[in-house]
Amino acid sequence: MNSKTTILIVDDEPQIRRLLEITLQHDFQIVEAMNAREALQRVANHPPDLVLLDLGLPDESGHEVLRKLREWYIKPVIILSVQQDEEDIVRALDNGANDYLIKPFRTGELQARIRSALRSATPEESSARLDFGDVSIDFAARRVTKGGVPIKLTATEYSLLALLMHNEGKVMTHRHLLQEVWGPSYTGESQYLRVFIAQLRKKVEDDPNRPAHILTESGVGYRFVGK
Repeated sequence: MNSKTTILIVDDEPQIRRLLEITLQHDFQIVEAMNAREALQRVANHPPDLVLLDLGLPDESGHEVLRKLREWYIKPVIILSVQQDEEDIVRALDNGANDYLIKPFRTGELQARIRSALRSATPEESSARLDFGDVSIDFAARRVTKGGVPIKLTATEYSLLALLMHNEGKVMTHRHLLQEVWGPSYTGESQYLRVFIAQLRKKVEDDPNRPAHILTESGVGYRFVGK
C-alpha cells in the first residue's frame, strides 16, 4: 500500500497537470481531475491530503468547488490560477482556501507552499508553546519572550500574534484578521491592522523594515512564517 501523501490536482489544462505531476510525483501520490464534477467525486470517494485547485474550470467555477468542498473537507486547498485580481484572491481565501499561487509559478515555491500547508494541517503534539527565531509564546501564560526577555504586548497585539502563529504558513486576509481580533463591525478598518502589524514587527522582528516572520501579502493580508 502506498503511504505517500496524496495530492489532487484539479486543472483543465493537460500540460499543467503533467507539469505538476512531474514536479510532485517523487514526494507525493498524485491524483488528477480535469473539471469540477470529477474533482468533487474524487474528493468524496477518496479524500486527498491536499487539493491544488484551478479557479478557471470548464463546467463550474473553482470558487463554487471550493465552497462545496468546505462544507465538509477540512484539509488544505491551494489555489492555482491565472487570475491576478485581488478581489478574486481575497474571495478564495475568505471562503476557505489555505493559500494561492498565480500562474506561471516557480515549482520550488509551490513545493514550499505545499509543505507549509501540510505542516499547518498536522496538529502539534503540544500547542501550549510555539517558538520562532529567538521569540517564544507561551499560550497558557499568555507570555511572549525574545531572547529570554519578556516582551510587553497589549491584549490586541497578543491576540493578533497568537492568531497568526496558530495559522503558520496560511495567508490570512485583512477581513479575516479584523473580524477575529476586533470583531465583525471592524472588517473594513484596514488601517487598524496596519498599525498593529507595524507595532508587532517592532517588538518581535530582528529588522522590522525587513520582516522575516510577519510577511505582507500585498493587497490581500498577512502570512506568518516561523521557520
